[in-house]
Amino acid sequence: MMSPMMSPMMSPLSLSLSLLALLAWGGAQALPPPGELRALSAAGSRWVDAELQRALQGMRRMQALLQRSDRGHRELQRSLQQAQRGKEEAVQLALQKEQELSARGERCNASAQELWERCKPCLRQRCMRLYSRTCRSGAGLVGRQLEQFLNQSSPVSVWLDEERLERLRERDERQERRRQELEERFGLLEDGVQDLFQDSSRLQAHLHPLVQPPFGAGRFPRRFRRFSGAFQPLFQAPHGGFQQLFQPLFQLLEDSQRSWESPWAELGTESRNFSNDKMVCREIRRNSAGCLRMRDECEQCREILALDCGQEDPSQQELREQLEDAVRVAERFARRYDSLLREFQEEMFNTSGLLDQLSRRFGWVARLANRSLGSDGVLQVTAVLSKAADPADPAAPDTEVTVQLFDSEPLALTVPGHIPWDDPKFMEVVAEQALQRFKENAVE
Repeated sequence: MMSPMMSPMMSPLSLSLSLLALLAWGGAQALPPPGELRALSAAGSRWVDAELQRALQGMRRMQALLQRSDRGHRELQRSLQQAQRGKEEAVQLALQKEQELSARGERCNASAQELWERCKPCLRQRCMRLYSRTCRSGAGLVGRQLEQFLNQSSPVSVWLDEERLERLRERDERQERRRQELEERFGLLEDGVQDLFQDSSRLQAHLHPLVQPPFGAGRFPRRFRRFSGAFQPLFQAPHGGFQQLFQPLFQLLEDSQRSWESPWAELGTESRNFSNDKMVCREIRRNSAGCLRMRDECEQCREILALDCGQEDPSQQELREQLEDAVRVAERFARRYDSLLREFQEEMFNTSGLLDQLSRRFGWVARLANRSLGSDGVLQVTAVLSKAADPADPAAPDTEVTVQLFDSEPLALTVPGHIPWDDPKFMEVVAEQALQRFKENAVE
């Protein structure tokens, strides 16, 4: 039996493993002559170097995606600020018109108050009938709340539609919470991706010290440092990653949209069948002003809406129209705000999915930032062994190769026997197996 062909640079551990491999392989024989191990190592190192460069290019693609997302994020902030200003200005105008209308409405003739006294019992009856039919409990409390609300209100309440302004204020609070949550998640995305960039830049500097790394100069300020490292390296978490940051927001934004859209908005008639009884019950308990939405079902309330106080105050009808216009404008800006949040969230969901794909494919290079790559190449072949041919088996025996990749422990690999060691494909198979083994070990 011939001794296995071994590298003169082998460490004691590598030598021991190679000797054990030889003992285990009865009839083993050395394949390449001495001196060819260095050539095989160089060929394997070139293959791994090419993979490193492809992975670093993948990091550049991730950087480009992040930069594009950052531009979209800045544009979102500008658009949200514009929508917020428009909404606030419209709400302020509506409140102003509401105050003016309320003051002038008190001077309307006495018929408005008379109609209001006849309107209130109808509103109370219609609203409580709806609640009793739809909701399981709480009718007594709701009835007392509604009674108190109606007694404290005036005929102007029928004109003002105060419930819409209240819902606008609540919607504004919810939108601000959604905006802050989206900001935080975008910050987590930035920090996680840039952690990979930072490590990749150190590797690039090690491989090519005279070439300026393409990563470091473009790093964004870290905004959410307390979450540093939570998603790095992401290539080891195929079921998690960046995209999970934005997945829950789909449901959150949908819930936010449904929660602000009043169940009264499509009430129509008392006999309407509600698809979400819980929401209707919660809305009536929360805000008695919603019962004013049923004013169209009461003749006396409709008469108040049709009441013309123009003879005593020609500007009153104009004020009512201005109030309605201001509320509509505020609602339009609120819808625009929601739309902007959703569009950016959907864009980030798609972008984060691409980042996850790139990270799983190329993120392994970030693990090399603190590893020793060696001065004689990243891959060293330390032994090549093959069993003697079996006359009863025409198939060529497999070849066992022991290599060291980066600063890892020696790896025992197997190459199909039909690929000779002097075939370029031989070291491609060895290097590919070694790199795959390194990736698997890196995620354990």
